[in-house]
Amino acid sequence: MFCRLLHASCYMVSMLIEYYGEECPHCKKMAILIERLKGEGFSVESYETWHNEENAKKFTEHEKGTCGGVPFFINTESGKTICGATDYETLKAWAEGK
Repeated sequence: MFCRLLHASCYMVSMLIEYYGEECPHCKKMAILIERLKGEGFSVESYETWHNEENAKKFTEHEKGTCGGVPFFINTESGKTICGATDYETLKAWAEGK
């Protein structure tokens, strides 16, 4: 949740998050689809987990033992996740919260 301090109003900010590994072949496949999604106006935050301990901790907090690896995607507004590589239609539906 994001709160504006000056106006005392709070609202949810939809966050699309991707966790990936630098050398992961499935993640590389998904990177192309993530770029396509960004080209359609979606904002996706990406975190590399294999070489960044802080990002790996964030991944563990979001993944909660449901996937076990990357790529892993979470829409923090809808709570929907994707574990592993998928097709573009499924990725876009995830981004839309469907």
